[in-house]
Amino acid sequence: MSEPHVLLLGAPGAGKGTQSKRLADAFDIEHVTTGDALRANKDMDIGHMDTAYDTPRAYMEAGELVPDAVVNEIVKTALDSANGYVLDGYPRNLEQAEYLSEITDLDVAVFLDVSEPELVERLTGRRVCDECGANYHVEFNPPEEAGVCDECGGDLIQRDDDTEETVRERLRVYRENTAPVVEHYREEGVLVEVDGEGTPDEVFEAIREEVDAAT
Repeated sequence: MSEPHVLLLGAPGAGKGTQSKRLADAFDIEHVTTGDALRANKDMDIGHMDTAYDTPRAYMEAGELVPDAVVNEIVKTALDSANGYVLDGYPRNLEQAEYLSEITDLDVAVFLDVSEPELVERLTGRRVCDECGANYHVEFNPPEEAGVCDECGGDLIQRDDDTEETVRERLRVYRENTAPVVEHYREEGVLVEVDGEGTPDEVFEAIREEVDAAT
């Protein structure tokens, strides 16, 4: 079997990060995320791209969004060095999806289907250690002692972007920008939908079956 080329799609809180890591381990392929790819290539010379800055690092340090053209180049670099991959967090819009089609062939695009009430509950219940960054959830993955990190004893906080108002706005932006990407892959004939509201193990097994069937 060839090394699979997998795209994982889903709203914030759908479980893409967790399931991507498990897939990468199970199939011994690269886990490619936009954030990791940016950090790994933050000093890439982009002076030839007619951009405001000469490196991605400059955008990041200025607190500005890295332009699509730069993100595209960085993702291409990451995929070029991977025999197989699971892509998580890209593409975020239709233009990026069309670019991705130009640089690689997907075996399958897996959409994790999770209802908005469930997404809101997952995201607003998330707590993060302000010392080591460990993640918890007040209901699904609570620490041994409320408000205290099991790993380092640091305080657990709710991030500003995990409040209900912010979460609902994030989901609105997702629907506006990324929902057309889902339809793009449906039209391409590579989209499969997986119920993302089961247990992590149930969801993983469903994804794995779809990847196996597509490769």
